[in-house]
Amino acid sequence: MDDRYGTDVLSTGWRDRAAKPVARIAVERDLVVEVAADGFCGAVVGTPAGHVELEDRHGRVRLFPLGPGFLVDGAAIVLTPPAAAPVQRARTASGSFAAPDSRARVARASRILVEGRHDAELVERVWGDDLRAEGVVVEYLQGVDLLGAMLDEDPPSAERRYGVLVDHLVPGSKESRIADAILRTRHGAHMRIVGHPYIDVWQCVLPSSVGIPAWPEVPRGIEYKVGVCRALGWPARDQADLARAWQRILASVKSYRDLDPALLGRVEELIDFVTQ
Repeated sequence: MDDRYGTDVLSTGWRDRAAKPVARIAVERDLVVEVAADGFCGAVVGTPAGHVELEDRHGRVRLFPLGPGFLVDGAAIVLTPPAAAPVQRARTASGSFAAPDSRARVARASRILVEGRHDAELVERVWGDDLRAEGVVVEYLQGVDLLGAMLDEDPPSAERRYGVLVDHLVPGSKESRIADAILRTRHGAHMRIVGHPYIDVWQCVLPSSVGIPAWPEVPRGIEYKVGVCRALGWPARDQADLARAWQRILASVKSYRDLDPALLGRVEELIDFVTQ
């Protein structure tokens, strides 16, 4: 037969075995609980260390220690500290998940080449964390016209790939002709040349991010950056004014969402190419 007292009637813990388990509830704002000792009922309005603040329907606030002694819908509960919020993985400006170890990797032999300083600064602004994690160096050429001479002096190889980002890479442009000619040389097997369709990398920043309706059309014969500044009413007397204009544009870029997709895909393609 079943012996409800067990083999030892004097053993401890027999009351606990018969008791119903008490639910444990993590305290959270607006949870309505009742204090078993005196019937005070209120909603949680604060959780100072180890305590809970309850506010009743009359606006009175009282402080109680967390633990047993509370009721929810008439059932006894144990109030526990608030549940820890899940840790969200940080993302870089490019939208990638940030590496858990933020230390820069030793630089690869492969690298990404861009036409000018502004291109390099924009790539760094959005993809800098990713590039450091991958050990990819970005260098600027001061113009795609100099790419051929640079390759002859320091040629790419299977272990030293070059990815090149070019402005105004559209059919029939000077830039596309230079790119096609280089890819037909002995260097082409270890290179990837891509580009965006705009005259200058300034246009790769979305106008809405800069706070302008659109990028101005600049007539032929006028240097592009000077024409843009004049059309927007920004100073354009010398290089210092143009530098300040670029810093204004660059400061408007917080993440990949501020860039035209025509640039986003091309840079990601180059990163993939040089890190294979």
